[in-house]
Amino acid sequence: MKVRWSKVEQTNGSQDTLNRWHRFRSRLIVEGAIVGMATGFAVVAYRWILTMVMELSGRVFLAVRSDLRLIVPFFLVLILISWIIKKMITQEPLIKGSGIPQVEAFLLNLLPMKSMKIIMYKIVGSVLSIGSGLSLGREGPSIQLGASVGKGISSLLGRKKIEERFLVTGGATAGLAAAFNAPLAGVMFSLEEVHKNFSPLVMASTLVAAVSADYVSKNFFGLSPVMQFGQLESLPLHYYHYAMLLGILMGFLGVLYNRSLLHSLDFFSKDSLIPKQYKMVIPFLMAGVLALVLPEVLGGGHHLLMSLNASQWGLGFLAILILVKFVFTMFSYGSGAPGGIFLPLLVLGGLVGKLYGSMLVSWLDFPSLYVTNMIIYAMLAYFTAIVRAPITGIILISEMTGSLQNFLPLSLVAILSYLVADLMDSKPIYESLLARVVKDLPVFLTSERNKTLLDVPVYMGSSVEGKAVKDIVWPKYCLVVGLKRGQEEIIPKGDTVIKGGDSLVILATESRASATRKCLENLLQDCDLTEDMKS
Repeated sequence: MKVRWSKVEQTNGSQDTLNRWHRFRSRLIVEGAIVGMATGFAVVAYRWILTMVMELSGRVFLAVRSDLRLIVPFFLVLILISWIIKKMITQEPLIKGSGIPQVEAFLLNLLPMKSMKIIMYKIVGSVLSIGSGLSLGREGPSIQLGASVGKGISSLLGRKKIEERFLVTGGATAGLAAAFNAPLAGVMFSLEEVHKNFSPLVMASTLVAAVSADYVSKNFFGLSPVMQFGQLESLPLHYYHYAMLLGILMGFLGVLYNRSLLHSLDFFSKDSLIPKQYKMVIPFLMAGVLALVLPEVLGGGHHLLMSLNASQWGLGFLAILILVKFVFTMFSYGSGAPGGIFLPLLVLGGLVGKLYGSMLVSWLDFPSLYVTNMIIYAMLAYFTAIVRAPITGIILISEMTGSLQNFLPLSLVAILSYLVADLMDSKPIYESLLARVVKDLPVFLTSERNKTLLDVPVYMGSSVEGKAVKDIVWPKYCLVVGLKRGQEEIIPKGDTVIKGGDSLVILATESRASATRKCLENLLQDCDLTEDMKS
Protein backbone atom coordinates (compact mmCIF):
# COMPACT_ATOMS: atom_id res chain seq x y z
CA MET A 1 0.00 0.00 0.00
CA LYS A 2 1.40 3.38 -1.03
CA VAL A 3 1.57 6.17 1.51
CA ARG A 4 0.24 9.42 0.05
CA TRP A 5 1.79 12.62 1.33
CA SER A 6 0.09 15.98 1.29
CA LYS A 7 1.09 18.48 -1.42
CA VAL A 8 3.14 20.53 1.04
CA GLU A 9 4.97 17.43 2.28
CA GLN A 10 5.64 16.27 -1.26
CA THR A 11 7.15 19.64 -2.13
CA ASN A 12 8.98 20.71 0.99
CA GLY A 13 8.88 17.96 3.61
CA SER A 14 11.80 16.18 5.22
CA GLN A 15 10.30 12.77 4.40
CA ASP A 16 10.11 13.61 0.72
CA THR A 17 13.72 14.83 0.74
CA LEU A 18 14.92 11.56 2.26
CA ASN A 19 12.82 9.40 -0.10
CA ARG A 20 14.05 11.28 -3.15
CA TRP A 21 17.65 10.98 -1.90
CA HIS A 22 17.52 7.18 -1.88
CA ARG A 23 15.73 7.00 -5.24
CA PHE A 24 18.15 9.45 -6.81
CA ARG A 25 21.22 7.38 -6.08
CA SER A 26 19.96 4.58 -8.31
CA ARG A 27 19.55 6.92 -11.31
CA LEU A 28 22.61 9.07 -10.63
CA ILE A 29 24.74 7.35 -13.26
CA VAL A 30 22.17 7.74 -16.04
CA GLU A 31 21.49 11.40 -15.29
CA GLY A 32 25.20 12.10 -14.95
CA ALA A 33 25.76 10.67 -18.44
CA ILE A 34 22.94 12.81 -19.84
CA VAL A 35 24.38 15.97 -18.26
CA GLY A 36 27.89 15.04 -19.43
CA MET A 37 26.88 14.50 -23.04
CA ALA A 38 24.76 17.65 -23.15
CA THR A 39 27.63 19.63 -21.65
CA GLY A 40 30.05 18.04 -24.10
CA PHE A 41 28.04 19.24 -27.09
CA ALA A 42 27.59 22.71 -25.53
CA VAL A 43 31.32 23.11 -24.83
CA VAL A 44 32.24 21.74 -28.27
CA ALA A 45 30.00 24.39 -29.84
CA TYR A 46 31.56 27.04 -27.60
CA ARG A 47 35.13 25.94 -28.46
CA TRP A 48 34.31 25.86 -32.18
CA ILE A 49 32.81 29.37 -32.12
CA LEU A 50 35.75 30.66 -30.10
CA THR A 51 38.25 29.07 -32.50
CA MET A 52 36.56 30.68 -35.50
CA VAL A 53 36.48 34.08 -33.81
CA MET A 54 40.14 33.80 -32.76
CA GLU A 55 41.15 33.01 -36.34
CA LEU A 56 39.18 36.02 -37.56
CA SER A 57 40.79 38.20 -34.87
CA GLY A 58 44.24 37.04 -35.93
CA ARG A 59 43.57 38.14 -39.49
CA VAL A 60 42.22 41.49 -38.28
CA PHE A 61 45.28 42.10 -36.07
CA LEU A 62 47.56 41.27 -38.98
CA ALA A 63 45.64 43.60 -41.30
CA VAL A 64 45.88 46.48 -38.81
CA ARG A 65 49.66 45.99 -38.45
CA SER A 66 49.97 45.98 -42.24
CA ASP A 67 47.81 49.04 -42.86
CA LEU A 68 48.02 51.73 -40.18
CA ARG A 69 45.01 53.52 -41.69
CA LEU A 70 42.86 50.88 -39.98
CA ILE A 71 44.03 51.82 -36.47
CA VAL A 72 41.25 54.33 -35.71
CA PRO A 73 38.32 52.09 -36.75
CA PHE A 74 40.07 49.16 -35.03
CA PHE A 75 40.17 50.96 -31.68
CA LEU A 76 36.61 52.24 -32.12
CA VAL A 77 35.43 48.64 -32.55
CA LEU A 78 37.31 47.61 -29.39
CA ILE A 79 35.65 50.45 -27.44
CA LEU A 80 32.24 49.37 -28.76
CA ILE A 81 32.87 45.76 -27.67
CA SER A 82 33.90 46.91 -24.20
CA TRP A 83 30.63 48.87 -23.95
CA ILE A 84 28.63 45.78 -24.99
CA ILE A 85 30.42 43.63 -22.39
CA LYS A 86 29.76 46.23 -19.68
CA LYS A 87 26.03 46.30 -20.55
CA MET A 88 25.83 42.50 -20.46
CA ILE A 89 27.50 42.34 -17.05
CA THR A 90 25.13 45.02 -15.72
CA GLN A 91 22.15 42.95 -16.86
CA GLU A 92 23.54 39.61 -15.66
CA PRO A 93 26.30 40.03 -13.02
CA LEU A 94 26.79 36.26 -12.70
CA ILE A 95 28.69 36.13 -16.01
CA LYS A 96 31.60 38.19 -14.60
CA GLY A 97 35.03 36.62 -14.51
CA SER A 98 35.65 32.91 -14.78
CA GLY A 99 32.31 31.70 -13.42
CA ILE A 100 33.83 29.14 -11.05
CA PRO A 101 33.19 31.20 -7.88
CA GLN A 102 29.59 31.74 -9.04
CA VAL A 103 29.12 27.98 -9.42
CA GLU A 104 30.56 27.37 -5.95
CA ALA A 105 28.27 30.05 -4.51
CA PHE A 106 25.24 28.40 -6.11
CA LEU A 107 26.22 25.00 -4.70
CA LEU A 108 26.47 26.64 -1.27
CA ASN A 109 22.95 28.02 -1.76
CA LEU A 110 24.19 31.60 -1.67
CA LEU A 111 23.24 32.67 -5.20
CA PRO A 112 20.62 31.75 -7.80
CA MET A 113 21.43 30.49 -11.28
CA LYS A 114 19.27 31.31 -14.30
CA SER A 115 20.56 28.66 -16.66
CA MET A 116 19.53 29.75 -20.19
CA LYS A 117 20.30 33.43 -19.72
CA ILE A 118 23.71 32.67 -18.25
CA ILE A 119 24.55 30.24 -21.06
CA MET A 120 23.78 32.78 -23.77
CA TYR A 121 25.44 35.75 -22.05
CA LYS A 122 28.50 33.78 -21.00
CA ILE A 123 29.16 32.39 -24.47
CA VAL A 124 28.71 35.74 -26.21
CA GLY A 125 30.59 37.70 -23.54
CA SER A 126 33.61 35.40 -23.33
CA VAL A 127 33.85 35.00 -27.11
CA LEU A 128 33.85 38.78 -27.54
CA SER A 129 36.38 39.27 -24.72
CA ILE A 130 38.82 36.52 -25.69
CA GLY A 131 38.31 37.25 -29.39
CA SER A 132 39.30 40.87 -28.74
CA GLY A 133 42.62 39.62 -27.40
CA LEU A 134 42.05 39.81 -23.62
CA SER A 135 44.26 37.48 -21.60
CA LEU A 136 41.49 35.13 -20.50
CA GLY A 137 40.84 31.39 -20.83
CA ARG A 138 37.96 29.21 -21.99
CA GLU A 139 37.95 26.80 -19.04
CA GLY A 140 36.07 29.02 -16.55
CA PRO A 141 33.23 29.75 -18.99
CA SER A 142 33.17 26.05 -19.92
CA ILE A 143 32.74 25.10 -16.25
CA GLN A 144 29.96 27.65 -15.73
CA LEU A 145 28.39 26.59 -19.02
CA GLY A 146 28.39 22.96 -17.86
CA ALA A 147 26.94 23.90 -14.47
CA SER A 148 24.15 25.81 -16.21
CA VAL A 149 23.42 22.80 -18.41
CA GLY A 150 23.18 20.65 -15.27
CA LYS A 151 20.84 23.20 -13.71
CA GLY A 152 18.68 23.28 -16.83
CA ILE A 153 18.39 19.48 -17.02
CA SER A 154 17.57 19.36 -13.31
CA SER A 155 14.76 21.87 -13.83
CA LEU A 156 13.53 19.97 -16.88
CA LEU A 157 13.37 16.73 -14.89
CA GLY A 158 11.80 18.44 -11.88
CA ARG A 159 14.54 17.47 -9.46
CA LYS A 160 14.80 18.64 -5.86
CA LYS A 161 17.61 20.85 -4.56
CA ILE A 162 19.82 18.01 -3.33
CA GLU A 163 19.56 16.22 -6.68
CA GLU A 164 20.14 19.47 -8.51
CA ARG A 165 23.45 19.96 -6.69
CA PHE A 166 24.79 16.68 -8.08
CA LEU A 167 23.70 17.51 -11.63
CA VAL A 168 25.20 21.01 -11.43
CA THR A 169 28.48 19.59 -10.07
CA GLY A 170 28.48 16.95 -12.80
CA GLY A 171 27.94 19.63 -15.43
CA ALA A 172 30.78 21.77 -14.06
CA THR A 173 33.09 18.73 -14.09
CA ALA A 174 32.08 17.88 -17.63
CA GLY A 175 32.77 21.47 -18.67
CA LEU A 176 36.40 21.28 -17.52
CA ALA A 177 36.80 17.81 -19.04
CA ALA A 178 35.54 18.97 -22.44
CA ALA A 179 37.55 22.20 -22.33
CA PHE A 180 40.91 20.53 -21.72
CA ASN A 181 40.30 16.87 -22.69
CA ALA A 182 41.03 16.09 -19.04
CA PRO A 183 38.19 14.02 -17.45
CA LEU A 184 40.09 12.84 -14.38
CA ALA A 185 41.28 16.38 -13.62
CA GLY A 186 37.67 17.53 -13.88
CA VAL A 187 36.57 14.94 -11.31
CA MET A 188 39.41 15.80 -8.95
CA PHE A 189 38.72 19.53 -9.33
CA SER A 190 35.14 18.98 -8.16
CA LEU A 191 36.29 16.93 -5.17
CA GLU A 192 39.34 18.99 -4.21
CA GLU A 193 38.26 22.54 -5.05
CA VAL A 194 34.46 22.75 -5.42
CA HIS A 195 33.35 20.41 -2.61
CA LYS A 196 36.66 20.22 -0.71
CA ASN A 197 35.92 16.67 0.44
CA PHE A 198 35.75 13.16 -0.97
CA SER A 199 32.22 11.91 -1.52
CA PRO A 200 31.55 8.60 -3.33
CA LEU A 201 28.32 10.00 -4.74
CA VAL A 202 30.01 13.13 -6.05
CA MET A 203 32.79 11.02 -7.53
CA ALA A 204 30.36 8.63 -9.23
CA SER A 205 28.21 11.36 -10.75
CA THR A 206 31.12 13.57 -11.82
CA LEU A 207 33.16 10.70 -13.27
CA VAL A 208 30.40 9.51 -15.59
CA ALA A 209 29.64 13.12 -16.59
CA ALA A 210 33.32 13.87 -17.28
CA VAL A 211 33.89 10.70 -19.32
CA SER A 212 30.72 11.33 -21.36
CA ALA A 213 31.74 14.93 -22.10
CA ASP A 214 35.29 13.91 -22.95
CA TYR A 215 33.99 11.26 -25.36
CA VAL A 216 31.89 13.86 -27.16
CA SER A 217 34.76 16.35 -27.24
CA LYS A 218 37.28 13.84 -28.60
CA ASN A 219 34.91 12.93 -31.42
CA PHE A 220 35.14 16.53 -32.63
CA PHE A 221 38.69 17.56 -31.68
CA GLY A 222 40.52 14.24 -31.84
CA LEU A 223 42.42 12.11 -29.32
CA SER A 224 45.56 14.22 -29.07
CA PRO A 225 46.33 15.99 -25.76
CA VAL A 226 45.53 19.69 -25.61
CA MET A 227 49.22 20.51 -25.09
CA GLN A 228 51.61 18.55 -27.29
CA PHE A 229 55.18 19.05 -26.08
CA GLY A 230 56.44 15.97 -27.88
CA GLN A 231 58.31 13.20 -26.12
CA LEU A 232 59.12 14.19 -22.53
CA GLU A 233 62.20 12.63 -21.02
CA SER A 234 62.38 11.65 -17.36
CA LEU A 235 64.46 14.11 -15.34
CA PRO A 236 67.55 12.39 -13.87
CA LEU A 237 67.67 12.31 -10.09
CA HIS A 238 70.85 14.38 -9.89
CA TYR A 239 68.94 17.31 -11.44
CA TYR A 240 66.05 17.19 -8.94
CA HIS A 241 67.47 20.06 -6.89
CA TYR A 242 66.82 22.36 -9.88
CA ALA A 243 63.18 21.27 -9.90
CA MET A 244 62.93 21.85 -6.14
CA LEU A 245 64.28 25.39 -6.46
CA LEU A 246 61.77 26.01 -9.24
CA GLY A 247 58.92 24.79 -7.02
CA ILE A 248 59.92 27.22 -4.27
CA LEU A 249 60.27 30.09 -6.75
CA MET A 250 56.82 29.41 -8.24
CA GLY A 251 55.35 29.37 -4.75
CA PHE A 252 56.46 32.98 -4.23
CA LEU A 253 55.29 33.99 -7.70
CA GLY A 254 51.92 32.34 -7.08
CA VAL A 255 51.43 34.43 -3.94
CA LEU A 256 52.31 37.54 -5.96
CA TYR A 257 49.75 36.52 -8.61
CA ASN A 258 46.94 36.11 -6.07
CA ARG A 259 47.62 39.38 -4.31
CA SER A 260 47.99 41.29 -7.59
CA LEU A 261 44.74 39.86 -8.93
CA LEU A 262 42.82 40.94 -5.83
CA HIS A 263 44.34 44.43 -6.04
CA SER A 264 43.29 44.58 -9.69
CA LEU A 265 39.71 43.70 -8.74
CA ASP A 266 39.80 46.46 -6.13
CA PHE A 267 41.00 48.95 -8.72
CA PHE A 268 38.15 48.17 -11.12
CA SER A 269 35.48 48.12 -8.41
CA LYS A 270 36.24 51.60 -7.03
CA ASP A 271 36.07 55.10 -8.44
CA SER A 272 39.42 56.82 -8.95
CA LEU A 273 40.67 59.24 -11.58
CA ILE A 274 38.65 57.13 -14.02
CA PRO A 275 35.03 56.40 -12.94
CA LYS A 276 34.54 52.66 -12.52
CA GLN A 277 31.80 52.50 -15.18
CA TYR A 278 34.40 53.49 -17.81
CA LYS A 279 37.22 51.21 -16.67
CA MET A 280 36.05 48.24 -18.73
CA VAL A 281 37.58 49.89 -21.78
CA ILE A 282 41.13 49.76 -20.33
CA PRO A 283 42.00 46.10 -21.11
CA PHE A 284 40.44 46.40 -24.56
CA LEU A 285 42.61 49.42 -25.36
CA MET A 286 45.61 47.52 -23.98
CA ALA A 287 44.74 44.61 -26.30
CA GLY A 288 44.68 47.03 -29.24
CA VAL A 289 48.12 48.39 -28.41
CA LEU A 290 49.58 44.91 -27.82
CA ALA A 291 48.11 43.72 -31.13
CA LEU A 292 50.44 46.25 -32.78
CA VAL A 293 53.61 45.78 -30.71
CA LEU A 294 53.52 42.38 -28.93
CA PRO A 295 50.77 40.10 -30.35
CA GLU A 296 52.30 37.01 -28.70
CA VAL A 297 50.62 37.85 -25.36
CA LEU A 298 47.09 38.21 -26.74
CA GLY A 299 44.33 35.77 -25.83
CA GLY A 300 44.57 32.88 -23.41
CA GLY A 301 48.02 32.03 -24.70
CA HIS A 302 47.73 28.44 -25.93
CA HIS A 303 49.59 29.34 -29.12
CA LEU A 304 52.33 31.00 -27.06
CA LEU A 305 52.73 27.96 -24.82
CA MET A 306 52.94 25.59 -27.79
CA SER A 307 55.66 27.73 -29.38
CA LEU A 308 57.97 27.66 -26.34
CA ASN A 309 59.65 24.38 -27.23
CA ALA A 310 60.77 25.47 -30.66
CA SER A 311 61.40 29.12 -29.85
CA GLN A 312 64.91 30.58 -29.77
CA TRP A 313 63.94 33.68 -27.79
CA GLY A 314 66.59 35.30 -25.69
CA LEU A 315 66.38 35.68 -21.92
CA GLY A 316 65.51 39.38 -22.19
CA PHE A 317 62.58 38.81 -24.56
CA LEU A 318 61.25 36.00 -22.35
CA ALA A 319 61.38 38.32 -19.34
CA ILE A 320 59.43 40.97 -21.30
CA LEU A 321 56.80 38.39 -22.31
CA ILE A 322 56.36 37.32 -18.67
CA LEU A 323 56.03 40.87 -17.37
CA VAL A 324 53.61 42.05 -20.09
CA LYS A 325 51.50 38.87 -19.96
CA PHE A 326 51.26 39.15 -16.17
CA VAL A 327 50.16 42.80 -16.17
CA PHE A 328 47.77 42.25 -19.09
CA THR A 329 46.19 39.26 -17.30
CA MET A 330 45.67 41.33 -14.16
CA PHE A 331 43.83 44.04 -16.10
CA SER A 332 41.89 41.57 -18.24
CA TYR A 333 40.48 39.57 -15.32
CA GLY A 334 40.24 42.50 -12.92
CA SER A 335 37.88 44.28 -15.32
CA GLY A 336 35.27 41.54 -14.82
CA ALA A 337 35.19 40.57 -18.49
CA PRO A 338 33.87 37.00 -18.92
CA GLY A 339 36.77 34.54 -19.09
CA GLY A 340 38.86 32.24 -16.93
CA ILE A 341 42.31 32.33 -15.36
CA PHE A 342 43.30 28.65 -15.78
CA LEU A 343 44.95 28.95 -19.18
CA PRO A 344 46.63 32.36 -18.68
CA LEU A 345 48.18 31.24 -15.39
CA LEU A 346 49.42 28.00 -16.98
CA VAL A 347 50.95 30.05 -19.80
CA LEU A 348 52.64 32.37 -17.32
CA GLY A 349 53.99 29.38 -15.45
CA GLY A 350 55.26 27.87 -18.69
CA LEU A 351 57.01 31.13 -19.62
CA VAL A 352 58.76 31.28 -16.26
CA GLY A 353 59.76 27.63 -16.65
CA LYS A 354 61.19 28.36 -20.09
CA LEU A 355 63.15 31.34 -18.75
CA TYR A 356 64.39 29.31 -15.77
CA GLY A 357 65.43 26.37 -17.94
CA SER A 358 67.16 28.65 -20.45
CA MET A 359 69.09 30.32 -17.65
CA LEU A 360 70.23 26.91 -16.39
CA VAL A 361 71.39 26.00 -19.91
CA SER A 362 73.25 29.29 -20.37
CA TRP A 363 74.85 29.57 -16.95
CA LEU A 364 75.14 26.05 -15.47
CA ASP A 365 75.63 23.77 -18.46
CA PHE A 366 72.19 22.21 -17.91
CA PRO A 367 71.13 19.87 -20.79
CA SER A 368 68.70 21.69 -23.08
CA LEU A 369 66.82 18.38 -23.44
CA TYR A 370 65.19 19.01 -20.04
CA VAL A 371 64.03 22.60 -20.58
CA THR A 372 60.60 21.24 -21.55
CA ASN A 373 60.46 19.47 -18.19
CA MET A 374 61.02 22.78 -16.43
CA ILE A 375 58.16 24.29 -18.45
CA ILE A 376 55.61 21.72 -17.26
CA TYR A 377 56.98 21.71 -13.68
CA ALA A 378 56.58 25.48 -13.52
CA MET A 379 53.03 25.27 -14.91
CA LEU A 380 52.03 22.83 -12.18
CA ALA A 381 53.82 24.67 -9.36
CA TYR A 382 52.22 27.97 -10.37
CA PHE A 383 48.76 26.39 -10.56
CA THR A 384 49.24 24.76 -7.16
CA ALA A 385 50.41 27.95 -5.45
CA ILE A 386 47.49 29.94 -6.89
CA VAL A 387 44.58 27.48 -6.75
CA ARG A 388 45.93 25.28 -3.91
CA ALA A 389 44.67 22.09 -5.53
CA PRO A 390 47.87 20.06 -6.03
CA ILE A 391 46.29 16.71 -6.92
CA THR A 392 44.06 18.37 -9.50
CA GLY A 393 47.11 20.12 -10.91
CA ILE A 394 49.19 16.96 -11.19
CA ILE A 395 46.41 15.10 -12.97
CA LEU A 396 45.57 18.10 -15.17
CA ILE A 397 49.15 18.60 -16.37
CA SER A 398 49.57 14.86 -16.93
CA GLU A 399 46.38 14.64 -19.01
CA MET A 400 47.01 17.85 -20.93
CA THR A 401 50.56 16.82 -21.88
CA GLY A 402 49.75 13.12 -22.35
CA SER A 403 52.70 12.03 -20.20
CA LEU A 404 53.02 10.26 -16.84
CA GLN A 405 56.81 9.91 -16.90
CA ASN A 406 57.41 12.91 -14.63
CA PHE A 407 54.95 12.07 -11.88
CA LEU A 408 57.58 12.11 -9.09
CA PRO A 409 59.15 15.53 -9.87
CA LEU A 410 55.69 16.97 -10.57
CA SER A 411 54.57 15.89 -7.12
CA LEU A 412 57.73 17.31 -5.57
CA VAL A 413 57.37 20.79 -7.09
CA ALA A 414 53.64 20.83 -6.25
CA ILE A 415 54.36 20.09 -2.58
CA LEU A 416 57.04 22.77 -2.34
CA SER A 417 55.00 25.49 -4.05
CA TYR A 418 52.00 24.60 -1.88
CA LEU A 419 54.09 24.88 1.30
CA VAL A 420 55.51 28.26 0.30
CA ALA A 421 52.04 29.67 -0.43
CA ASP A 422 50.72 28.22 2.82
CA LEU A 423 53.57 29.65 4.91
CA MET A 424 52.96 33.06 3.34
CA ASP A 425 49.28 32.82 4.37
CA SER A 426 48.02 33.18 0.81
CA LYS A 427 44.43 32.01 0.44
CA PRO A 428 43.40 29.88 -2.55
CA ILE A 429 42.34 32.26 -5.31
CA TYR A 430 38.87 30.80 -5.82
CA GLU A 431 38.19 31.05 -2.10
CA SER A 432 39.02 34.76 -2.23
CA LEU A 433 36.97 35.26 -5.40
CA LEU A 434 34.01 33.42 -3.86
CA ALA A 435 34.05 35.80 -0.90
CA ARG A 436 33.92 38.75 -3.30
CA VAL A 437 31.07 37.26 -5.34
CA VAL A 438 28.99 36.69 -2.22
CA LYS A 439 29.76 40.20 -0.96
CA ASP A 440 28.97 41.96 -4.23
CA LEU A 441 25.75 40.13 -5.15
CA PRO A 442 22.48 39.75 -3.24
CA VAL A 443 22.31 36.59 -1.13
CA PHE A 444 19.76 34.04 -2.32
CA LEU A 445 17.67 32.57 0.47
CA THR A 446 14.93 29.95 0.27
CA SER A 447 12.01 29.04 2.48
CA GLU A 448 12.67 27.62 5.94
CA ARG A 449 10.46 24.66 5.00
CA ASN A 450 12.69 23.56 2.11
CA LYS A 451 15.18 20.90 3.16
CA THR A 452 18.45 19.70 1.72
CA LEU A 453 20.91 16.94 2.56
CA LEU A 454 24.60 17.54 3.25
CA ASP A 455 27.22 14.82 2.85
CA VAL A 456 30.10 15.69 5.21
CA PRO A 457 33.18 13.50 5.86
CA VAL A 458 34.75 12.84 9.26
CA TYR A 459 38.51 13.32 9.03
CA MET A 460 40.96 10.93 10.67
CA GLY A 461 42.00 12.38 14.02
CA SER A 462 38.89 14.56 14.28
CA SER A 463 37.82 15.64 17.74
CA VAL A 464 34.51 13.76 17.30
CA GLU A 465 36.22 10.47 16.40
CA GLY A 466 35.32 7.75 18.90
CA LYS A 467 32.40 9.72 20.36
CA ALA A 468 28.74 8.72 20.32
CA VAL A 469 26.27 10.83 18.35
CA LYS A 470 24.46 11.85 21.55
CA ASP A 471 27.69 13.18 23.12
CA ILE A 472 28.41 15.68 20.34
CA VAL A 473 27.08 19.23 20.37
CA TRP A 474 25.69 19.56 16.84
CA PRO A 475 24.98 22.89 15.09
CA LYS A 476 21.40 24.14 15.23
CA TYR A 477 18.93 23.53 12.41
CA CYS A 478 20.35 20.17 11.36
CA LEU A 479 19.75 16.48 12.02
CA VAL A 480 22.02 13.46 11.53
CA VAL A 481 19.95 11.08 9.39
CA GLY A 482 22.56 8.73 7.91
CA LEU A 483 26.10 7.42 8.33
CA LYS A 484 28.15 5.76 5.59
CA ARG A 485 31.13 3.60 6.52
CA GLY A 486 32.70 2.27 3.34
CA GLN A 487 29.93 0.42 1.49
CA GLU A 488 27.88 0.01 4.69
CA GLU A 489 25.02 2.38 5.48
CA ILE A 490 24.08 2.82 9.11
CA ILE A 491 20.98 4.45 10.58
CA PRO A 492 22.56 6.49 13.39
CA LYS A 493 21.24 6.28 16.94
CA GLY A 494 22.26 8.16 20.03
CA ASP A 495 24.85 5.54 21.00
CA THR A 496 26.29 5.12 17.47
CA VAL A 497 30.04 5.74 17.67
CA ILE A 498 31.56 7.89 14.91
CA LYS A 499 34.84 6.75 13.37
CA GLY A 500 37.38 8.53 11.23
CA GLY A 501 36.61 8.08 7.54
CA ASP A 502 32.85 7.98 8.11
CA SER A 503 30.61 10.17 6.00
CA LEU A 504 27.58 11.74 7.70
CA VAL A 505 24.33 12.58 5.93
CA ILE A 506 22.84 15.70 7.52
CA LEU A 507 19.33 17.04 6.97
CA ALA A 508 19.26 20.87 7.06
CA THR A 509 17.10 23.77 5.95
CA GLU A 510 18.16 25.22 2.60
CA SER A 511 18.40 28.79 3.86
CA ARG A 512 20.99 27.76 6.46
CA ALA A 513 22.71 25.05 4.43
CA SER A 514 25.90 27.03 3.80
CA ALA A 515 26.35 28.12 7.41
CA THR A 516 25.48 24.63 8.64
CA ARG A 517 28.02 23.00 6.32
CA LYS A 518 30.75 25.37 7.49
CA CYS A 519 29.99 24.63 11.15
CA LEU A 520 29.95 20.88 10.47
CA GLU A 521 33.24 20.98 8.58
CA ASN A 522 34.86 22.89 11.42
CA LEU A 523 33.47 20.34 13.87
CA LEU A 524 34.30 17.17 11.91
CA GLN A 525 37.70 18.25 10.56
CA ASP A 526 39.10 19.77 13.76
CA CYS A 527 41.83 17.47 15.08
CA ASP A 528 41.90 16.46 18.73
CA LEU A 529 45.45 17.18 19.89
CA THR A 530 44.82 16.78 23.60
CA GLU A 531 46.34 13.30 23.82
CA ASP A 532 49.46 14.41 21.96
CA MET A 533 49.78 17.42 24.24
CA LYS A 534 49.48 15.23 27.33
CA SER A 535 52.20 12.89 26.10
